[in-house]
Amino acid sequence: MGAAQSYTPSPQLFHAVADAMRTGIGRLRPEITVHEVSAPTRLAPFAFALAGALTGDSADVATGRLVILMDPDGQPAWHGTSRIVCYARAGIDAEIAADPLLAEVTWSWLGEALAAHGAQARVLGGTVTTTSSRRMGVLRAEGDTFDVELRCSWSPDWALEGTLPPEGTLAGTDGPAPPWNPADAIAQVLAFGDLLAAMAGLPPALSGVVPLPQRRA
Repeated sequence: MGAAQSYTPSPQLFHAVADAMRTGIGRLRPEITVHEVSAPTRLAPFAFALAGALTGDSADVATGRLVILMDPDGQPAWHGTSRIVCYARAGIDAEIAADPLLAEVTWSWLGEALAAHGAQARVLGGTVTTTSSRRMGVLRAEGDTFDVELRCSWSPDWALEGTLPPEGTLAGTDGPAPPWNPADAIAQVLAFGDLLAAMAGLPPALSGVVPLPQRRA
């Protein structure tokens, strides 16, 4: 990926992050398909997006998106200059949808996946939503559907707290900033893949992750 870079955002750093995330796609478990998609253009000067899916039978079991945003001027809500946005959705059974612990368990999958890969996640926040759709009329025979959705965002360590320090220094210190490592971006993609796998009910590849029971036919 080339020489190590400082945390100061730049077009060069953005492209290095995007290239590292592309590398991460090739390291995902084989059941997961991830590809690059058009990124939002109004949220930040630089943006890169991936779409992922894990399918079973004829329907999508779990789908999601992972977006990296970078703004050299920083944004207060990000506590720095970079933000990762994640969305994931999975179909579930009615009894699972009614489980009062579903939101906490779903949120724990994200934390476990990030921690297992050492993916940096500061200022982490999000929501878990359960939705139900009742089919009517000629669609009634197809039955009702239930989904769980996770929407969240966090800041990686290459997003500095507060105002930007001089290039090559870490905020709040006079010493050099740790070099940016492509593994930091790869870890985000691997965590995203494991989140989709957990939401789809795959047996966990990571120790300590409790998967969702497989959706019944």
